Amino acid sequence: MTVKQSRLLCVLLSGAAIAACLGLTPNVKAQDKELSIGFIAPLTGPFAQVGKDMVDGFNMYLDEAKGEFAGAKVKFIVEDDQAKPDTGVTKAKKLILQDKVHMLVGGVLASTGYALAPVSTADKTVYLPSVPASDDLTQRDASKFPYLIRTGWTSSQPHHPLGQWACDQGYKKIAAVAADYAFGYEVVGGFQKTFEDCGGKIVQKIWPPLGTKDFGPYIPTLKADADAVLSLMVGPMALQFPKQLRQSGYKKPIVGGGTSYDEFALPFMDDGVIGDVSALQYSAALETPRNEAFVKKYRAKYGKVPSYFSETNYTTALLIDEVMKGTKGAWPGPEEFVKKMAALKIEAPRGPVSFDELRNPIQNIYIKKVEKKKLFGYDKDELWNTVIKTYPSVSQFWTYGKETFLKQPVYSRDFPPCKYCE
Repeated sequence: MTVKQSRLLCVLLSGAAIAACLGLTPNVKAQDKELSIGFIAPLTGPFAQVGKDMVDGFNMYLDEAKGEFAGAKVKFIVEDDQAKPDTGVTKAKKLILQDKVHMLVGGVLASTGYALAPVSTADKTVYLPSVPASDDLTQRDASKFPYLIRTGWTSSQPHHPLGQWACDQGYKKIAAVAADYAFGYEVVGGFQKTFEDCGGKIVQKIWPPLGTKDFGPYIPTLKADADAVLSLMVGPMALQFPKQLRQSGYKKPIVGGGTSYDEFALPFMDDGVIGDVSALQYSAALETPRNEAFVKKYRAKYGKVPSYFSETNYTTALLIDEVMKGTKGAWPGPEEFVKKMAALKIEAPRGPVSFDELRNPIQNIYIKKVEKKKLFGYDKDELWNTVIKTYPSVSQFWTYGKETFLKQPVYSRDFPPCKYCE
């Protein structure tokens, strides 16, 4: 067919068909574009406060953007998974098949992340784990989940530097007490790897069930010769463990995994936690202009200091918006969306964020000490996670390098083995 004949055929068509025939892009008005986001969070049950922080963080950015990302109206659909992986899968299927969302965001537990990732692959839907820190989603299993890009962290990522930090303080022997599920195993595993690589010893591992309220049966079994305790607690466990441990008369240092002293729990803790140390990629006490503005705005809007759960979902919304700006509000398709987000480098309240080749954030990790003080112009003494050391641009592979790191098994209840336990 000649060019002249092709053009003649085109004029016999109408509307968008003419545009497509002539190789033109239809003029879609910005207000006609829509981005549908399915958000999964625990709105009921023991993790409901965490879920509220998640939703509030995302909504605050959405409000700042006036409900639109680069001209595309955002349809934000929130579903309650009650922090149950099977419920999360059911809600994800509903969001994809019934609500026709462009992407899934959220979940809380590491086990939920592992459950939602295959749904993303099967239904070719973008999944942004803003909270689930399941290591292998962006490690050995990354190729299985091509539509997944993590906006949060891996469980072990902050705890490699925490293990190094503990070693640098002169601790020789540490007993670990952690929630008995994937997140707990991966946190302890990351800490143990670096702590033992620099000469320390994990002399005990205790695994209270997820949701434990009474730690009475576990506390008396702690090794007397340990220099400190490594604690990884989630949800209400974070409030109970340090309180009960101190009430028992234990006076040695407590080193906490990321969620053990997060700001979702800190306002409900007493002065007994002052001096306790933890590690994470965010602290509300981070003294930068960007974070100070974020904390003040969040506190004015919601009446509390933002937690990590707030910040990570605020930053997730920021990242989505940045991708949509690059497409002028048009949905680019799942593969292209993931590709464009993986190329981003942004400044978030937590600090600089970029991505490695397996689509996990590279970011600062902060060693934090609980202190009581006035901060950011507030007029009363409060508990804050003061940053005492920053490890910049931390990869999920720490200093081991991707190839070396991935040769070892995923951190688990049995790896690394507790070779110094008796």
